[in-house]
Amino acid sequence: MPAYYLEALTITLGLILLLAEAFVPARSKAWVGVAAALGLTVILGLSGIAIGPEIKPAAVWAQWPLWNFYQFDALARFYKVFALICTLLVVLMSVDYRIILARFTDHVGSESGTGEYYALPVLACAGMMFLASAKDLAGAFVALELVTITFYILVAYMRRNVGSLEAGVKYLILGALSTGFLVYGIAWVYGTTGTMSLTEIANLKLQNIDPTPLLFGVALVMVGLGFKIGAVPMQIWIPDVYQGAPTPTTAFLSVGSKAAGFILMIRFLEPFLTSTATRIPVLNLLLVLAVATLLFGNLAAIPQTNFKRLLAYSSIAHAGFLLLALAAGKSESADSLGSAQVVSFYLATYLIMTLGVFFVLAQVRIQRDGEAIADFNGLGKTNPLLALALTVLLAALAGVPLTAGFLGKFLVFALAVDAHLWVGVGIAFIAVAVGFYYYLNVVRAMWWVAPGDLPPVTLPVISKSCVTVLTVATLVLGIWPQPILALLK
Repeated sequence: MPAYYLEALTITLGLILLLAEAFVPARSKAWVGVAAALGLTVILGLSGIAIGPEIKPAAVWAQWPLWNFYQFDALARFYKVFALICTLLVVLMSVDYRIILARFTDHVGSESGTGEYYALPVLACAGMMFLASAKDLAGAFVALELVTITFYILVAYMRRNVGSLEAGVKYLILGALSTGFLVYGIAWVYGTTGTMSLTEIANLKLQNIDPTPLLFGVALVMVGLGFKIGAVPMQIWIPDVYQGAPTPTTAFLSVGSKAAGFILMIRFLEPFLTSTATRIPVLNLLLVLAVATLLFGNLAAIPQTNFKRLLAYSSIAHAGFLLLALAAGKSESADSLGSAQVVSFYLATYLIMTLGVFFVLAQVRIQRDGEAIADFNGLGKTNPLLALALTVLLAALAGVPLTAGFLGKFLVFALAVDAHLWVGVGIAFIAVAVGFYYYLNVVRAMWWVAPGDLPPVTLPVISKSCVTVLTVATLVLGIWPQPILALLK
């Protein structure tokens, strides 16, 4: 099956869900989410048989001009699978979260305003999948805007909640500003190189081009992409938007949007990291961004009392680790992973851990009507198994050995040490130590603080199944990471 069928099927699924939701009368809209999850599962299965033109060069579709803008390599397959799994889990989370969506879109007991919420992530997923295969800056920009515009709606979806509306306005204004930087940077790169094809840029002899305007264009693009991944100083939107948006949207932003930004950054920087004229300035820029992001994200997380805001600053901190891996500038070899592969591995483990935490947070929001760390008080006494699962996931985010999170951080440190980025390594060690403090502060609330008058938290079937699978995966991948590594190869 040609690889581009995956995006075509995903967009078709999203449009069908929107039409079906509009014309099929039903009291509950949960069926839209279930249908979306089933459709994404089918497309995920089909991704295993998707092929590029190099497999069947004689096929008619392999001769189409599409392949001048679209590529399908191991990295593209990995991020397509990543986008599908992330969206599938977010949709399932949304099904269990629909009581909150109903409260702030129509009224309690009515789900008539929630149906589109299950279809929009599917369209965002299609944009992420296009980004994974982008080899032209124009096509990459269009795909990125499909993702961003969808998030504009998802963030402000709870129109009767002031926090959600405030988050939507902030995300819209700053998102538009970052888009301006991105487009302006692409214009400078095009004006300097004469092409927007990343393949053609890689084939140019960049040392024969004046590096000043080219690096200025690269810096502008990095400003735009820094907004998407939450890198300092473009991170100012993250805490307020994460706190105000619906919890499934926050989870999608934390994992899906970040992955979309990083795959585009990897594709965009690749030709500039292979040229001696631009390699050192670009690596220096990445190192500065990594150090600033690590420091800000971790130190700002310390005083947080709202768990959602804590996860927002934690998301910034993890972006710092990912930037540090890119700053190492290592290419893939037969016996070791390169920077792009380490970033991909880290994101895969981050998906598992973070979405598991958000599944629990969503149910605490529903059943205890709060998102503060204090709302997790006594969870170990009222639901020990749930508290144990959340403890494992938070420990993995902190980087405790024998968890998937530890392996991700270990690979980043290995790259940084191999590249002699001693300042980055030192700051990253401090970041890890600080991370242990604020993550385990939540663990302390669960196990050592009395629940008071807080009700017990019981997970519904979908959330319980997902938390169980994600927790087990966090432990299994901590000692046997071969499934992710095989997908990366």
